[in-house]
Amino acid sequence: MSVRVQAEPFDMGAEVAAFTASVPGVGAVVTFSGLVRDEGGTLSAMEIEHYPGMTERALEKIRAEAMDRWSLADAWVIHRYGRMGPGDQIMMVATAARHRQDAFAAAEFLMDYLKSRAPFWKKEFDAHGGAWVAAKDEDEAALGRW
Repeated sequence: MSVRVQAEPFDMGAEVAAFTASVPGVGAVVTFSGLVRDEGGTLSAMEIEHYPGMTERALEKIRAEAMDRWSLADAWVIHRYGRMGPGDQIMMVATAARHRQDAFAAAEFLMDYLKSRAPFWKKEFDAHGGAWVAAKDEDEAALGRW
């Protein structure tokens, strides 16, 4: 498994353990988990939509780019879709390499891509209804370093 797009929650501990077991002999494993954030304290839910098939292909392509650019033993991306509440896990990135620099850089690269280019559409809900989440300038700017 290298890319999974799923509605179901996942167990971060179990995923990290499985990933780590799949890459014997590496010196570094970097993981990141993104959560539904409620900055203003009013969010009741977030809904994420995607196009099956297209999304997986796009994530596989960026994963392959990370594998080519850094000396990775492996990289996994798990991303959820559907309705989630504040604090729920949205996604996980895991990278493994002989050295931490490659693992960290590849994980950041994958995260920057997921935040700005991955084909997901997010809608936030509060007491007043729902609104689509617009792209953020800082997420777009982060891509410039790659």
